[in-house]
Amino acid sequence: MLRALRRVTSVLAVGAMLALLAGSPAQAAVTPPNSMASLGDSITRGFNACGWFVDCTSRSWSTGDYSTVNSHYRRILAINPNISGRNHNDARSGAKAVDMYGQAGTAVNQGAQFVTMLIGANDACTSSESTMTSVSTFRSQIDSALARLQSGLPNAKVFIASIPDIKRLWAVGRTSFDAVITWETFGICKSMLANPTSTAQVDEDRRNRVRQRVIDFNTQLAQACAVYGANCKFDGNAIFSYPFALSEVSGWDYFHPNTEGQRILAQISYNAGFAWGYAAAAA
Repeated sequence: MLRALRRVTSVLAVGAMLALLAGSPAQAAVTPPNSMASLGDSITRGFNACGWFVDCTSRSWSTGDYSTVNSHYRRILAINPNISGRNHNDARSGAKAVDMYGQAGTAVNQGAQFVTMLIGANDACTSSESTMTSVSTFRSQIDSALARLQSGLPNAKVFIASIPDIKRLWAVGRTSFDAVITWETFGICKSMLANPTSTAQVDEDRRNRVRQRVIDFNTQLAQACAVYGANCKFDGNAIFSYPFALSEVSGWDYFHPNTEGQRILAQISYNAGFAWGYAAAAA
């Protein structure tokens, strides 16, 4: 009788496990694209990741082909050779949200099947707090770009990355003599990085307001992506939440990601993106 009871208990346990698995299916595989394009600014151009104030598109987190970075393109290439050479970097250094409509048009003309977007740092990093892009304007510009993608590339997958936490940049660089001198000499992101060594309340309040603007921008990116539909995926603030170190920032300007920073961007964003793969054939 004891043996029979154990057998019944085992069967019930297996049944419960199967029911649990049935109720929690794995994320469905998404067929890898045969082409891709990246929209954005100097971060996506890989600016200062390989030299003195130059774009280094090969080290882009999105479409770069540098092995150490292991970009989205290289990861997709590993499972779909058809994408080889079809990695278009349409980003431009200095770009803001207003430029996304034009970049989206370029991606449409290229017939991209997968599009990444990382934009907003330059909308918050301006010459002063008062010149930052308003939240409503930012949203309108993002909506226009996404509408152009949806109209011209209705079947393409779109991945939107969150804007990095630029106050984190101040926090990790404010005690570095080289970083402070560089920020002040080149007037980098003055809305956040002006008076970088100041502990005055007025400066701390300004930094918090600029950080809040980035948070508001990210909220708009998430909402715009949700409106777009199933073909759009936001990273869930994965990049914004990453506690990057000064060693992951370029020593040329102490602002842009270096090669290691680009590698981390690629890894975090890819993990938060689409589950590229091939679905198993039906029996």
